[in-house]
Amino acid sequence: MQNPQQDLRKIESLLEFYVDSGIDCFLGDEAVDWAEQTLRQAAERRRAQVAVSEPKDAQSIGSSASQPARIDTGRLPKSPAQPQTSITPQAPTASQTPVNLSQGTAAGQPAVIPDQQIVASARDLAASAETLDDLRTCLEAFDGCNLKLTAKRLVFADGSPDARLMFVGEAPGRDEDLQGKPFVGRSGQLLDRMLTAIGLDRSSAYIANVVPWRPPGNRTPTPQETEICKPFIKRQIELVNPDVLVFLGAASAKNLLGVQDGIRKMRGRWMSYPVTGRQIAAIATYHPAYLLRSPLEKRLSWRDFLSIRAKLTES
Repeated sequence: MQNPQQDLRKIESLLEFYVDSGIDCFLGDEAVDWAEQTLRQAAERRRAQVAVSEPKDAQSIGSSASQPARIDTGRLPKSPAQPQTSITPQAPTASQTPVNLSQGTAAGQPAVIPDQQIVASARDLAASAETLDDLRTCLEAFDGCNLKLTAKRLVFADGSPDARLMFVGEAPGRDEDLQGKPFVGRSGQLLDRMLTAIGLDRSSAYIANVVPWRPPGNRTPTPQETEICKPFIKRQIELVNPDVLVFLGAASAKNLLGVQDGIRKMRGRWMSYPVTGRQIAAIATYHPAYLLRSPLEKRLSWRDFLSIRAKLTES
């Protein structure tokens, strides 16, 4: 006999997994066969083309009656016996204006094609910022990253700019996108508890992300998106100039330190992050979102946080 409480817990766990994965709502009651829908739309377009070629007034109809009917073989649907040709969507050109996907900070802005010129522009813009406020203003005005089109708001940072401890994650999620602050969802609440366990809180740290805009559906940022945003987080680290830099998850460490090890091999090992005139002590640890899915790994993160506290004490 099934236990209703166990069934309810399984449903709750599944819904929590969907939320953590970025699934915010149901789009429909039934699954959509996109391949079948694409073929059906292609057939409708062919029928519309044939309809447009037919006579539209009585005079043309009368004149056409005395002439043998013409068959435009190029406009007829293909025979069912012939193999169906797949329809490949064409990539938009730079001159096309994309559909506005959100009502966020970049409403009405056209999408851009990432290239080295945009990366160089981001690098120059980030280098021009003399303060964190300047850097935030630069990011708000920067239109070179298409994530800005779909995000609701910029997620710049949280905590104290004068803190000796700085955390860097990969990208904001749904809750962060809504509030405009990093690590405020369930993973952020876990991070707060971990800080409390070593005698710190958010006022004792500075928290940011490599990518300051939420990717749609909480997907992983593309290498192009990360490369465009990287000059800004590098400048952010330089301006905060912490004594200890903590990378939450392997992605932020790989992007900023250039290491290729996985997080299991990388975590708990002290490294150096270079800035002008000095080396910042850096360490990587598990992302709080991963710890929510794998609570047994919290013991290893606890060791990392004890090591962080010891490093702050000695530096």
